[in-house]
Amino acid sequence: MPGKRIAVIGAGISGLGAIKICLEEGLEPICFEGSNDIGGLWRYEEKTESGRPTVYKSTTCNTSKEMTAYSDYPFPDHFPNYLHNSKIIEYLQMYAKHFHLLKHIQFMVCSVRKRSDFSCTGQWDVVVQTEGKQESYVFDGIMVCSGLYTDPLLPIQDFPGITSFKGQCIHSWEYKSPEKFQGKKIVVIGIGNSGVDVASELSHMAAQVFLSTRRGAWIWNRVWDYGMPIDTVLFTRFNAILNKVCPTFLINSLIEKKLNARFNHDTYGLLPQHSHQATFSDDLPNHIITGRVMIKPNVRKFTKTSAIFEDGTEEDVDVVVFATGYTFSFPFLENNSTVLDSQCSMFKFVFPPQLEKPTLAFIGILQPVGAIMPISELQSRWAARVFKGLNKLPSVSGMMADIEKKRKKFAKEYRNNSRDTRRVQYVDYMDEIASEIGVKPNLFSFFLWDPKLALEIFFGPCTPYQYRLQGPGKWAGARRTILTQRERIIKPLKTRTLTLVQPLNSVTLKIYPLSKYQVSKQYY
Repeated sequence: MPGKRIAVIGAGISGLGAIKICLEEGLEPICFEGSNDIGGLWRYEEKTESGRPTVYKSTTCNTSKEMTAYSDYPFPDHFPNYLHNSKIIEYLQMYAKHFHLLKHIQFMVCSVRKRSDFSCTGQWDVVVQTEGKQESYVFDGIMVCSGLYTDPLLPIQDFPGITSFKGQCIHSWEYKSPEKFQGKKIVVIGIGNSGVDVASELSHMAAQVFLSTRRGAWIWNRVWDYGMPIDTVLFTRFNAILNKVCPTFLINSLIEKKLNARFNHDTYGLLPQHSHQATFSDDLPNHIITGRVMIKPNVRKFTKTSAIFEDGTEEDVDVVVFATGYTFSFPFLENNSTVLDSQCSMFKFVFPPQLEKPTLAFIGILQPVGAIMPISELQSRWAARVFKGLNKLPSVSGMMADIEKKRKKFAKEYRNNSRDTRRVQYVDYMDEIASEIGVKPNLFSFFLWDPKLALEIFFGPCTPYQYRLQGPGKWAGARRTILTQRERIIKPLKTRTLTLVQPLNSVTLKIYPLSKYQVSKQYY
């Protein structure tokens, strides 16, 4: 008996995972991709198309490979821990080839609408246009994997005088590389990951870069203690428990002390108004201390040739880069208001609660503190089982109660900042969705029967492979992959083997530091 037909919208990191999960569950997926290749946001394109943002040329992933991988397909062990966008695309191509996904993808534009008998069947019409012809297909379920970054947010109404500014104004999604900004004075507005990356890169070419921030941010770097990837150290089950049982003020105090030990955020003008604001950058403090990047407060207004900041200072600028984020939309969904309310309410960020039938799932439409790829894959596993009738959703009132509970929590934690309403903690959210499927690791059982594995699950990085140890979709290679994950972290770093002739005493080195010549004599 043929499986249900599922339309997957988008062939990026969420869409590819969704196709594979559908096949795994015996469903019949057809993926509709508006561009001419896979990869979505991660596929670098020199030219930016409306509604289809891509990374800039130098973009490197902020989450490490072991935390970012699909749950049954680890990155090759020789890949670096933090991956350039070209390596992400290489991995996606390997994944698509290994699981034979490409034959299920059609590169064409589509629109989606409920069928007239939706309340009875839960089915959808997908209308596809190619070579001037339209065709209509009927599907039993839809997975929307088009991503969160569809439309650039350009709040020009908040910046008086910007329309009379004579220089160049762009959004960060239009930025690709720094060469064309040689010798320019540039103000970058926004201190998210994109804003900091763009400001840091531009500083190598520009005459001066001003980084304007209203709120400030805590600056985290990818490399943590002892040179380990930060997410492999912090995102553990042990730490997740500590976060729940320890007072928030104590955790915040310890983190702030740790981050200020690298550089004092107050001295550097970056101390955030609210403790949650975090940004990743390995380079920003170096560019600030060398004067290449100057931190400024919010822009009060623009003149024809300058920016006037809220502290009253004025700087001549040639270019304004708005790194002010994105809004998301689903233009292919006809009668959008019958699917989503004005706040885009979704049960656990996946299912619209007001639909008569749970046959529409939004995959990857959230902002995790951590990697998105394994989260979207786990969402797809849950959605596929709901489509098949193997998992049931609560009543509409039950789903809305869960949504309201989360909204109140976000309002308290993030001070009603609309950009943070879809933010989730990696371990907590993964466990929440895993519990719906029945794949959350049973630690008690593992401590009884496999203590070596249990210790790595509890104290080691909470890698996606943990959600393939038991339950639906169990993978025979999960245990071995977990127990060898530290080897894959270390391997790409061991490109030079050191042979120590005489052991160096670390205490002695602190008291009597050796000269460069003396140290070099110890090694071959």
